[in-house]
Amino acid sequence: MAKLKLGLLADDKPVKVTVELPATLHRDLTTYAEVLGREAGKPPANPVRLIVPMLERFMATDRGFAKARRAPASRE
Repeated sequence: MAKLKLGLLADDKPVKVTVELPATLHRDLTTYAEVLGREAGKPPANPVRLIVPMLERFMATDRGFAKARRAPASRE
C-alpha cells in the first residue's frame, strides 16, 4: 500500500471554480485519484476534488507560511 499524504475526501458541498492546469498536472491528479480510490476500496474520485485538500495540506505544512501568518502585519 502506498502512503499518501491525503486521506479520504470530505463530502462537502462543492463550489465551482475554474482553473486552467497543465496537461501533465491533470494526468498526475487523475493518477493520484485512482491510487487514492484503490487504497480506500472505492472508485476513483474526481481529480478536481483533490485540489482543495492538497492546497490545504500544503499550506498547513508550510512552515514559512505559518510563521508569516503569525507575524504581525508591518505598518508602513
